[in-house]
Amino acid sequence: MKIAVIGAGGVGGAFGAALAKAGADVTFVARGAHLAAMKQNGLKIEGGRGETHIFPAQATDDPATIGPVDFVLFCVKLWDVESAGEAIRPLIGPNTAVIPLQNGIDSYERLIPILGTNAVMCGVAQISATIKVPGVVHQTGTFMRLVFGEVAGGLSARGDAFLSMCKAAGFDATHSGNILTDLWMKFILLATNSSVTAVTRSPFGKLRDDPDIMAMFEAAFGEAYAVGKAKGIALPDDAVANMVKATKAFPEAMMASMAHDLIRGGRIELPWLSGKVVAMGRELGVPTPVHNVLYAVLKPYTMGGD
Repeated sequence: MKIAVIGAGGVGGAFGAALAKAGADVTFVARGAHLAAMKQNGLKIEGGRGETHIFPAQATDDPATIGPVDFVLFCVKLWDVESAGEAIRPLIGPNTAVIPLQNGIDSYERLIPILGTNAVMCGVAQISATIKVPGVVHQTGTFMRLVFGEVAGGLSARGDAFLSMCKAAGFDATHSGNILTDLWMKFILLATNSSVTAVTRSPFGKLRDDPDIMAMFEAAFGEAYAVGKAKGIALPDDAVANMVKATKAFPEAMMASMAHDLIRGGRIELPWLSGKVVAMGRELGVPTPVHNVLYAVLKPYTMGGD
């Protein structure tokens, strides 16, 4: 199975390395110092699941040199979706499946006009991992899961094939027949957790025992859940309660990637997370007071800076 990983950061690096170790033909598309280190020393994944070292690692900054592939794990930041989508056109054959694994809710919608309906699947990545130094990705905790499926719903032969590869790679995976529900479940959780860990600049271990902060988590989950229901997404009745429970169980040192980006002074994905909840709430007439505040407080840092 030939796989291209677009964006070899925490998500793309960790899942791509696991698939490569299991025998898939994986090429990583990266840039800068991370790419240079991967070319020289390979890609190393360290942390809760142990160490994986892919050496040599197939890595490039030019998707056109790879040729058509079976699957694309599309892991760029949300502000790069359209430009990266254009850049990966040479990877797309008649049966290629592009699985966007971004945060947010609309990457698949943004890719379809560029790559076509048939090429785009939908995916959810569940992992906490970041680039530690160029060429090295550190994973916090042990959970590592992919959920993927066809945008139109139902199961497909290509989804089954990718599921088999994921199982061989040793991480949890689900070929979902209702991926939009899965996507929204992650969005509700992440839109909230990204903003709360960012605005407090703190990991879950410092937040989860504070009743005032947990009340804020729960209220924000509820707002995003209400927006999803208003859009007609099938969401379970116990979704918010389960998200509160999951948040209390996250690894003590874990923070959402947006919090890491903020602390580093980098650009953050706020407009597509709390900002998206606020925008959809206004459009649908659903109040989102907690997300309004989170969005407003973090908005000055959207483009980076201290």
